[in-house]
Amino acid sequence: MSESAILESATLDVFDRRESEVRGYVRAFPTVFDRATGSVLIDADGREYLDFFAGAGVLNYGHNNPAFTRAIIEYLERDGIIHGLDMATSAKKAFIETFERVVLQPRGLDHKLQFTGPTGANAVEAALKVARQATGRSNIVAFTNAFHGLSLGSLAATGNSHYRGAAGVGLDDIARLPYDGYLGSDVDTLDLLEKMLDDAGSGLDLPAAVIVEAVQGEGGINVASVSWLRRLRELTEARGILLILDEIQAGIGRTGAFFAFEESGIVPDLVTVSKSISGSGLPMSLVLLRPEVDVWKPGQHTGTFRGNNLAFVSARVALETYWADSAFTDGVRTKSELLRAELDRIATDHPDQGFAVRGRGLMYGLACDSDRSLAGRISKEAFRRGLVIETSGAFDEVLKFLPALTITEEELARGLAIVRESLDAVLADR
Repeated sequence: MSESAILESATLDVFDRRESEVRGYVRAFPTVFDRATGSVLIDADGREYLDFFAGAGVLNYGHNNPAFTRAIIEYLERDGIIHGLDMATSAKKAFIETFERVVLQPRGLDHKLQFTGPTGANAVEAALKVARQATGRSNIVAFTNAFHGLSLGSLAATGNSHYRGAAGVGLDDIARLPYDGYLGSDVDTLDLLEKMLDDAGSGLDLPAAVIVEAVQGEGGINVASVSWLRRLRELTEARGILLILDEIQAGIGRTGAFFAFEESGIVPDLVTVSKSISGSGLPMSLVLLRPEVDVWKPGQHTGTFRGNNLAFVSARVALETYWADSAFTDGVRTKSELLRAELDRIATDHPDQGFAVRGRGLMYGLACDSDRSLAGRISKEAFRRGLVIETSGAFDEVLKFLPALTITEEELARGLAIVRESLDAVLADR
């Protein structure tokens, strides 16, 4: 069948007929997407959609960024290694050297890099396993509304019952404690953690590690305060507990700095990185671990696709292009202020809805707690009007703003106007 014939028959019939019922996003955004550039998606019928979703945080630098595409094409044309397991390749060498120079050294970090299978969940699995090996303990502390992945180890650390219910087996060796703000703004939830760690009758076995997101994405855009993160680091360090920062969605510039934890000034023992690390959308994941935590024996955590050389190529170019100076993060800060200001105006203009605005950088949520179905209805109406935007939270009650960091101010304003129009249309249709 020719490409034109395929496009002419661009219906969802084959997906309904042959793709598993597990499919999710195609239900929320029911069209056949064909092309994309920057912050614009184009479907097979030629209709354009502004993208406030960015591949769930994979496309921080936009779709088909020409700098990355050009580098990948050049690499392919010279017959560069595509699949290399964990062998040394020139693409991996160049990425490691660039990451060391651009990311680690300016932040005073001395972490080693472990390249895992190319999903965020696999990076989390590796971090949990090596933490248990390094400490000789099995228990892990995770937090309410956490999302760390859906393979069994990472799923055990994930909070949402919708995902946990699909496991089919017990999810063990995780203690769940309240995240910052879970019990209200006037309660420091780390009082409970400290009390339980120091009380022999609490039933909380000394953990191997604590795993945490500085900003919870799938959990509803919940932001940990600087003071909370600093105290968490102090509590864990004093007791020989490793601290794992999950930067899979909130990292790579999403909150305004390369890592979301940077604002707090803490140094985690392990950091999980994926999603936008490749820059291009190609799958890639890694774990940063302090040298003394790197107790692996060769091959103890392996995987056929732990060396995506095309991803190394685009990842290196992304670091060189966007992180050599502060121009990129300055632009994110400006657009963050525009986004926050408009969301505050929307909340103020609809006081009866009790909207809460929360987030950092270009990672924001409009929480619709008084009507948990409202965010989903806004998302659906926005898609009808040409905007792709998703929801998050335990009840999908948060409208989640995750545009590309390279989005223009005009595109950002246009998308926010669609959100406002969609909200008004949904409220009028009640």
